Amino acid sequence: MMSSSKARRAASAAAPSAAPRGSAYTRFIPREEIDSFAAWEPHDLSGRAGQSTPAPSAADVEALHAEQVKAARTAGYQDGYRDGLVALEAFKQSFARQATSQVGALLASIGAQLDGLQQDLAQSVAATALALARQVVRSELAQRPESVAHVAQEALETLLLSARHITLRVHPDDQPLVADGAADVLEARGARLVADAAIERGGCIVESSIGVVDASVETRWRRAAATIGLDAPWSADTGDGATA
Repeated sequence: MMSSSKARRAASAAAPSAAPRGSAYTRFIPREEIDSFAAWEPHDLSGRAGQSTPAPSAADVEALHAEQVKAARTAGYQDGYRDGLVALEAFKQSFARQATSQVGALLASIGAQLDGLQQDLAQSVAATALALARQVVRSELAQRPESVAHVAQEALETLLLSARHITLRVHPDDQPLVADGAADVLEARGARLVADAAIERGGCIVESSIGVVDASVETRWRRAAATIGLDAPWSADTGDGATA
């Protein structure tokens, strides 16, 4: 006696022959006939079966991280280099302006110092020249005391002809020299010659109704010193031992 499974298989095998020609063939496949099966997967355009992307390994993650770090470092270096160039250029311009200002101030200071030195040198030279001139004048007065007569004559001639009551004051030691050397002028102006110990030798003072003419050595010396911008008293230097 055939088992039920074998009877079904026989019936199934005989069924296609009984089907009318031209009709679609359909048959239910029992589970017992299915030995093995696999799920169908769609193919891509290249004809390969679709495959799921495998998860990245630790080495891949580490390599990706290293690449990202390298890219970040490169970008940071470029940004830092660019910012450094900008800062360097700003520093150079600032330093140039500061250096120019400092050099200008230094040159101005040096110029002022040179001007000061030139002024000091000029004053020193002028003072030395005056000191030498003082010695020469004193020596001249000592060697040629009669020159006081010429000084007295010039002082009298500076007075206007309308001047009256003229008095000529000289040092007592110069009185005879003036009386002899300027006698004609004294007589022509009607001047009176008076000895005055307050008058330094070599000079004189003329008094009149219209004014005073100071021809003393001190006054004439200060006028000469003023022409070169100095105020040097006549009696300041007595190192030569001459009588002041």
